[in-house]
Amino acid sequence: MSDIASDMLMKQAEGVPRGLLRFIVLKFLSEMPMSGAEIVNKVENETGGKWKPSPGSIYPLLAGLRENGFIHESPAFESGMKHYSLTDSGEEFFQEQLMLGRKFMEKMEYLVPMFIGGFYFGKNEENLLSAKESAKRFLQTFIELDAKKETLTKENIAKIARILDNSNMELRKIIEQIDGENRASIS
Repeated sequence: MSDIASDMLMKQAEGVPRGLLRFIVLKFLSEMPMSGAEIVNKVENETGGKWKPSPGSIYPLLAGLRENGFIHESPAFESGMKHYSLTDSGEEFFQEQLMLGRKFMEKMEYLVPMFIGGFYFGKNEENLLSAKESAKRFLQTFIELDAKKETLTKENIAKIARILDNSNMELRKIIEQIDGENRASIS
């Protein structure tokens, strides 16, 4: 990724809507009690280092969730960090947020192909036209699979994961080849 593209992505991460961070915090806390620092680290890890919420955004959010009765604060453990977990009303609020998110995604699914089709690939755009069409088909299929997630078997999920892992591995090989060629041309 170019330095300019990387900088743009980092600036986008800085402008992540506050509601999204609240949703992510609720999701993490629905899985297990966590400290504010653990939440920050998990967001950073799950975004590949592209987004690291600041303590100035996490701790006021946690305080607001606590004041509204959605989470409660546990005493500091041996680590000295307070941990937070969902209350019953917090779990109910999280389920409402999940439902709103699902409804929003259902309404937005038809836009996914347009987003992929709208990407500008630069000087090789004509060469990548078939790749863009493939990406659109892939996303449409993945959206259809997501709609059927309640009926997928463990075997279906394992097969989907293998296909995605293999595809990712092949794409990574292309990236590594290009990087190797770029390094060779610089030397």
